[in-house]
Amino acid sequence: MQIADLAAVRRPSDPTLSPDGTTVVVAVSRIDLNDNEYRSELWLAPMDGSAAPRRYTHGPNDAQPKFSPDGRWLAFVRTEKEAKPQLFVMAADGGEPRRLTDHPIGTGDPVWAPDSTRLAYVARIPQEGRYGTDEKITPDKEPPRRITTRKYRVDNVGFTIDRRPHVFVVDALADAPEPLQLTHGEFDHGEPAWSPDGRTVAFVASRHDERDSDLISDIFLVSAEGGDARQVTDTTQALAQPVFTPDGSTICYRAQSGADIVGRNTQLFRIPADGSAAPQALSEAEPWDFDTYGSGSSHPLLVDDDSAVSLSQRRGGIELVRVGFGGGRPEVIAGGPRQILAADRARGGVMALLVATDTSAGELLARQDDGTETTLSDFGSGLARTTALRPMVEITTTADDGYEVHGWVVKPAGNGPFPVLLSIHGGPFTQYGWTLFDEAQVYAGAGYAVVMGNPRGSSGYGEAHGRVIVADMGNRDHADLLALLDKALIDQDLDADRVGVMGGSYGGYMTAWMLAHEHRFAAGIVERALLSFDSFTGSSDIGWFFSDNYAGPDPERQRAQSPLTHADNIDVPVLVIHSEQDWRCPLEQGQRLYERLKRNGVETELLIFPGEGHELSRSGLPSHRVARFEVVLDWWNRHLRSGQ
Repeated sequence: MQIADLAAVRRPSDPTLSPDGTTVVVAVSRIDLNDNEYRSELWLAPMDGSAAPRRYTHGPNDAQPKFSPDGRWLAFVRTEKEAKPQLFVMAADGGEPRRLTDHPIGTGDPVWAPDSTRLAYVARIPQEGRYGTDEKITPDKEPPRRITTRKYRVDNVGFTIDRRPHVFVVDALADAPEPLQLTHGEFDHGEPAWSPDGRTVAFVASRHDERDSDLISDIFLVSAEGGDARQVTDTTQALAQPVFTPDGSTICYRAQSGADIVGRNTQLFRIPADGSAAPQALSEAEPWDFDTYGSGSSHPLLVDDDSAVSLSQRRGGIELVRVGFGGGRPEVIAGGPRQILAADRARGGVMALLVATDTSAGELLARQDDGTETTLSDFGSGLARTTALRPMVEITTTADDGYEVHGWVVKPAGNGPFPVLLSIHGGPFTQYGWTLFDEAQVYAGAGYAVVMGNPRGSSGYGEAHGRVIVADMGNRDHADLLALLDKALIDQDLDADRVGVMGGSYGGYMTAWMLAHEHRFAAGIVERALLSFDSFTGSSDIGWFFSDNYAGPDPERQRAQSPLTHADNIDVPVLVIHSEQDWRCPLEQGQRLYERLKRNGVETELLIFPGEGHELSRSGLPSHRVARFEVVLDWWNRHLRSGQ
């Protein structure tokens, strides 16, 4: 795979099934390198596989499709050129879409009412005079923000205290609809869900007094006609995605319990819709993790009379799992060496799945009640025509304390020995796994063997695995990564004398940490990294809780666990990559490392991307993603190939 092949990657998301189970619509996104933009259209496919998917809308950016319960309408979010995303609706059998909303900074998350005439959705409401609401006031002329809370901004969003998200309802069939705002106040509201009778909308918010110092949230109910909201849950969980059971008596949801949620698995719960009893756990924390953060999954939670179906991480895969309300062990209904990214279910039990593998960004599958699966799409054919993707080869080893470590190697075509890149994921509570990873493919295409895995601290291996590094980053995770690298280097096709290390976010932390504590790497790339807890605590949007949890609250402990503290031990070339608008791991983190290395006479370069946030490598401007790849490959060519 070459850098230009990014334009051939098609990424499907958000499948929605017609109620009768005959038709599925899915959003398919791609990169347009010529126009330096992302494109997304809706595609339609018959569930019986009788015809290939066909393009149903022409964007330029259409996403989040939803069939109405009666099957007559299709709602979706469209972002027109130089405009904000708005809610549209069209007849399910085709026709011209109608715009339903005109919010100044956009909308999202549409959900149909049971009567198929109304939609609930979420929109951020800006303060007057900000964010273009007054054409005479440009961003640099806005009044100052008076901040009194710890939670006031989010990476890739910006400031949030002056544009709170609220839940609305709109008549989808009216000629000139007037949206009704259901939520109010200086709180963040989201994830609307309708009661089966269409009278009530559930939503998630943090309204408790201590909300500025924890990550707890609650489920609330409000009349679809407006009025005061009523709290259902008991302010003891960080929860998401409420869904009513068909009879309306119960609400199911996903949650982590307690104030300390770092490295915690996400469980499934249910609670009476009237709040008359405490939440009941439907799944155990070990080993099930019903969160798929960082995977691109859309977190389906499909609820019927006696069970809930959702996605759970396991050893680099994402499984479709059914959890019964009557207790017992959850049932894996679709798994294997792959990642199920999304699912929808129609009457009669037929399901539409989006499934990724190590050489596929995702295809549509139809799954019958008997477990039979039929592939409906060939979205990866364009990429397959331009390149031969390299498989992920699974490896397992043990660390110095006997603990099992799991990972993969992606090798170039041909014969070695190949220079080696140890790639470390972010998070840390996320996972590498069975899905197309464009970075590994591009590096393998350039002749590098890529070693990657899930050390302790990662998700997908149980809660205990994830929490080992809480207040102790750089210890057992370090040992696991070294063990994985040593295992991979047994292969004679990998050149143990030409090894580089790279990673972003937590992966950047570990890259800098390993460069300072090991002298076996020829060079490193430290990207969008956490490097010093002292300044990270106040400058990062998550620093107020992340530092105390992952390094411990003691300042001396935080200093000892900061890679910058040990940077004087780094003596090999280091490329530092950062983005100007990164509020997760702010730019000053990379600048401080760069200056320290320069002062010490270590060969180093600093690559800064304007206008980008923490997600540059995954969703940044296409030209910036291309430029990043070009610099990375140039760096490795100079430091792992020069003189060979």
